Amino acid sequence: MSRNAQVSLTIVAMVAAVVGLLLFINRPADPPAGEAGQASDDARAEMLVRPDSHKLSTAADGKVTVVEFLDLECEACGAAYPGVEQLRGEYGDRITFVMRYFPVPSHVNAELAARAVEAAGKQGELEQMYSTMFRTQPYWGDQRASHRGTFLGFARDLGLDMTRFEADLDAQATIDRVLRDRTDGVVLGVTGTPTFFINGALFQGQPSYQGLKDAIDRELAR
Repeated sequence: MSRNAQVSLTIVAMVAAVVGLLLFINRPADPPAGEAGQASDDARAEMLVRPDSHKLSTAADGKVTVVEFLDLECEACGAAYPGVEQLRGEYGDRITFVMRYFPVPSHVNAELAARAVEAAGKQGELEQMYSTMFRTQPYWGDQRASHRGTFLGFARDLGLDMTRFEADLDAQATIDRVLRDRTDGVVLGVTGTPTFFINGALFQGQPSYQGLKDAIDRELAR
């Protein structure tokens, strides 16, 4: 081997060692105990339905609770939405349906959409904005540009106080509220959307109308 080749190999080895050291130093910290999908049963129950969690319907007997972690920009969530609405209509106050935010960071408008729903809720129009987001998702979802103006238009159409809406949309409390839901989801083991829990158990399989209905009926029959 020539001297030049030896020198080149030495330089490559040194660079690799430096890169490896930097990767080691900057590696993500191990998650604290209780995070990354690990939580006690009591903690899981508390995290699934917080006191301020949004209940789209409430069962009088509290026998069956369906919790959905959703991303308003997620196409799969949009596909599940009609089935969820059909189930809500059929079961009425026999089932508690809980909506939790889980905006996926790769979806540019997901967190902003959740904040818009939350801000609309401050004026009593949470469910209307939630429904509007899913009904119009094909027009604004999966795009790289911000749709703030689109969401402001939705608020105007709902007749909201726009000064108050924009203030609530950008308030740190609103941001924190949305991200608390996502954090709960991470701890509970949510890795994608939509994710459903039925009476605390993770729903397995496709979240179709029939699949969810069968699972709900099993719980009602217990």
